[in-house]
Amino acid sequence: MTTPSRRSALLIDLDGTLTDPAKGIVACFRLALEALGRSPPDAADLAWIIGPPLRRSFAEMLGDGGDGEEALRVYRRRYSTEGLFEAVVYPGVPEALAELRAAATQLFLCTANPIAYAERILTHFDLRRGFEGVYGAELDGRYEDKGELIARILDERGLDPEDCCMWGDRKHDVLAASRHGIPTVGALWGYGDEDELREAGAAALCDAPSEVPAALWTRPGLQRALPP
Repeated sequence: MTTPSRRSALLIDLDGTLTDPAKGIVACFRLALEALGRSPPDAADLAWIIGPPLRRSFAEMLGDGGDGEEALRVYRRRYSTEGLFEAVVYPGVPEALAELRAAATQLFLCTANPIAYAERILTHFDLRRGFEGVYGAELDGRYEDKGELIARILDERGLDPEDCCMWGDRKHDVLAASRHGIPTVGALWGYGDEDELREAGAAALCDAPSEVPAALWTRPGLQRALPP
């Protein structure tokens, strides 16, 4: 364990927060259902799968007796070669990250997407620089629980939760961070709407990435995330 740092730290979700991954994720999900002999829902009806671990989404969709692991294998065959690159970086994200870095904020990616894919996505879209660490789930399912992933980040980086904030677009981000007493800035451009994020307990909501730095530094309840 490293020596605790008093610099502010921002834990950042990937899908629905930095990038819009819908095209690739939904296409691969539908392909996997078809491979298992299921009739997939229309793409427009699958926005709910973006954010939660896909193992859970396949289990929910397939029900008892469905082979979720086989569905995941089919999904990954296409996602690992094509789907992950079909994402789109949200306008304003690179600029927001640059502003946060300029204020000496530590940036850590914190995603339920497997780390093997997350690293490639950040590199492909030129978002990797400036992140002091990239954390995600393992392919075998470890750290799919974002609360456990956050615990790992805090421990390995020697971070005090009082110096941290989460930035994400779904209730899963808010609830996972709250388990550690960490407030969340909710991204309204992603896949969780205002009602979902408020009900989960988001400390602030932003309509665009450009609003995130100010939300971290000036909104009530987030003063502990002030830059040094």
